[in-house]
Amino acid sequence: MPASSAPTRCGTVAVVGAPNAGKSTLVNTLVGQKVAIVSSKVQTTRTRLMGIAIDGGSQLLLVDTPGIFAPRRRLDRAMVRAAWDGADGADVVLLVVDAKAGLKDDARAIIDSLGARPEPKMLALNKVDIAAKPRLLDLAAQANQLLPFAETFFVAAETGDGVPELKGALAAALPVRAWEYPADQLVDATTRLLAAELTREQLYTRLHAELPYASTVETEKWEERRDGSTVIHQQILVERDSQKAIILGAKGSMIKAIGEASRGAIATLTGRRVHLFLHVKVKADWADDRAVFRDIGLDWVE
Repeated sequence: MPASSAPTRCGTVAVVGAPNAGKSTLVNTLVGQKVAIVSSKVQTTRTRLMGIAIDGGSQLLLVDTPGIFAPRRRLDRAMVRAAWDGADGADVVLLVVDAKAGLKDDARAIIDSLGARPEPKMLALNKVDIAAKPRLLDLAAQANQLLPFAETFFVAAETGDGVPELKGALAAALPVRAWEYPADQLVDATTRLLAAELTREQLYTRLHAELPYASTVETEKWEERRDGSTVIHQQILVERDSQKAIILGAKGSMIKAIGEASRGAIATLTGRRVHLFLHVKVKADWADDRAVFRDIGLDWVE
């Protein structure tokens, strides 16, 4: 807790937006450390994940939500529900819009849905470092004409430009109350889930087309050894044999590269030496398996 006698603030900030608006990157920048996986591909985030940031006497509980889009399958519906559930009862809803892409149909649909919600709302136009500068003020005006936001910010989550000002405004908007988490806690997810997410990040980084979307990662076994190292067994689920072959690669080259990169990321996360073993399993209906939904942190939807 802060040493000052001034009253502390604590509250939830739901970070919502269309896929690939930069929500996870912004959450990581606000926290000051990587707590959510990122990718240039859309719909990377699948579940609600809360990053915890500090700004003076304020503790911000940043709910990084999946991108909101038109769902086509059960997994999509669960992701969109997770996004809207993350906004329920939030002290502030922060809409992140890709300033380079502008107000496309998906962003406009989200703004329309936000209009009926009671939570206070702020707008962050992201990626302003690569957007056409003359369009930014017009873009902000268009968005606020659709829905008057309490405040509008121009940020570049990748570089950090404008983020301190946004963080300060979010902190000031939170209610006066005690902090919910210790000052050194950065995320509310289990280490097992975060480890699986880091491996899934490598699937998005190294594989192409639709394959990352047809796969998921489960942590099957986690063992702490006496020598201070950790042994982790993870299972990569795919829908078809052809997908398994791609993930394995020629003579196992792809899964080796995925494993090496993920092992390093997990070791950084845990501060321990990691022995990571990856297995690929074909499970055609994994996206309709209740147990898989539970393991990846999503609620089952009909």
